[in-house]
Amino acid sequence: MIRNLAKKGVASLQRYLPGKPIEQVKRELGLKEVIKLASNENPLGPSPLAVQALREAISQVHLYPEDGGPQLREAVAQRLGVSPEEVILGNGSVEIIQAIEMAFLNPGEKAVISHPSFALYRITTQAAGGKEVLIPLKNWRHDLEAMAKVVDEHTKLLFIDNPINPVGTMVTQEELQPLIERMPENTIVILDEAYYEFQDKANYPNSLQWVRQGVNVVILRTFSKIYGLAGLRLGYGIAKKEIVELLNQVRLPFNVNLLALKAAMACLNDEEHIQRTRKLNQEGKKYLYEELDRLGVEYLPSETNFIMIELGQDAQSTYQEFLRQGVIVRPLHAYGLPTKIRLTVGKREENEAFIRSLKKIIRKRS
Repeated sequence: MIRNLAKKGVASLQRYLPGKPIEQVKRELGLKEVIKLASNENPLGPSPLAVQALREAISQVHLYPEDGGPQLREAVAQRLGVSPEEVILGNGSVEIIQAIEMAFLNPGEKAVISHPSFALYRITTQAAGGKEVLIPLKNWRHDLEAMAKVVDEHTKLLFIDNPINPVGTMVTQEELQPLIERMPENTIVILDEAYYEFQDKANYPNSLQWVRQGVNVVILRTFSKIYGLAGLRLGYGIAKKEIVELLNQVRLPFNVNLLALKAAMACLNDEEHIQRTRKLNQEGKKYLYEELDRLGVEYLPSETNFIMIELGQDAQSTYQEFLRQGVIVRPLHAYGLPTKIRLTVGKREENEAFIRSLKKIIRKRS
């Protein structure tokens, strides 16, 4: 059997399941109108500056992009106050997660991961032949003390998504600092800050300070969320030069496409679009919280552009009911949360459509 030729553990991997695309739902259910509130995309779309840059760049797609994206790395580094040699670009930040596993995790070495948290940490660890050490969340937040306690000489990686996907909570500077200080030289801490731009807490960790101090951390950020470039696949990592050099050893050439580089360069400093997105998100969460409270539906306040909602019943079947009404949400059974969904905060009319659908489902089941 061909499966016997696969690397150990690959055939049994649980694949990452993304949110269903709108066109697929339309085809499968014969619907004309569908809204997607499943994948934490920016409901406003990309910056107009990015759209203009894409129009201008489309005639250049017969050319390879400049490998490694030096212009964008320079721009990101200047914005963050780090060196371009401390920045690496990826085909989404998930490619950088995979590169970290390839570059640093030997078979049998450990990766400490909160559960639940972003699913790709577990998948890439298993694919690399590493040993995952799962630490349950405590009150829906990272249990940093428990994570620190399991770190030993065989622990190579420790993942912290801050805020947590799919939960939406964050840890503070005061909470994270002691863990960073306790990490041995043989352990790299990955701080996944995909939703960094959506939080506005003064006590959010200043993670860049640890890069400047030469600590073994890799910070992950992305153009997929607040910048609205999810379809172009572009993320970036920040780490000390020695770590970035090793990640580049396993990075494929031309891993970031020309259009993504041009769009990101154009929108990186579009503060107007960023602020407009933040305002829409804050207003959307306020509306959804109020409506969920009225309906007596439990939810977890979020530092992101999504909300984890408790349905009190099988979320997979409820997800199907939402689909039939033309609303795509994200059931969380794959995260070990069978009665919960994750809802992306959308435009006002999209949020209202979700609430109408939820009310219908509640009435039907009453």
